[in-house]
Amino acid sequence: MPVIADGLGHRFGRSPWLFRGLAFQLDPGRVYALTGPSGSGKSTLLALLAGWTAPSEGTLERRDVERVGWVFQNPHGSPRRAAIDHVRLPFLARGIPPGEAVQRAAELIRRFGLESVAASDFRQLSGGEAQRLMLARGVAASPDLLLVDEPTAQLDPATAENVNDAISSLAAGHSIVVVATHDPRTRDACSDHIDLGRGLGR
Repeated sequence: MPVIADGLGHRFGRSPWLFRGLAFQLDPGRVYALTGPSGSGKSTLLALLAGWTAPSEGTLERRDVERVGWVFQNPHGSPRRAAIDHVRLPFLARGIPPGEAVQRAAELIRRFGLESVAASDFRQLSGGEAQRLMLARGVAASPDLLLVDEPTAQLDPATAENVNDAISSLAAGHSIVVVATHDPRTRDACSDHIDLGRGLGR
């Protein structure tokens, strides 16, 4: 279930190229940091990976990638719904029985360090707690490809560290995870690194 790019490039109309000649393979069970200066095309590459946009040149092959999940920069949840419900609902949507869905949601809540706020309404969560909850919800949906956009951009350093710890744990699953970030600590929490100026490294 890899995602393979060869000679990948993109620009909008006749504007300058955001990137050209990208070649990489993304494999399940890995977490890829996607870095580059502002305007280098990080968000555009996420859109290409999701299949929302076609590349201007090159190829992007997504083998057996059917389900794509997103965790956006600004966490969005149901204000009056409990944190654990946000994680339970993706399991129910996949047809998992209610009792098992609660158990699996509780396991993810523990994995992301949210036990103390599991019963709290989403509106009561801190920024870091809400972001970790969105990561947990993304995992609960069991996507083939999970795209995470600037997860620590609006967090203070201490809160960002908690989110980065959660990101580092994502490598244990079957999903391909790509994290667009400008934060070197987030980059270091990932198992692999795609620099839009340099290609794929570790």
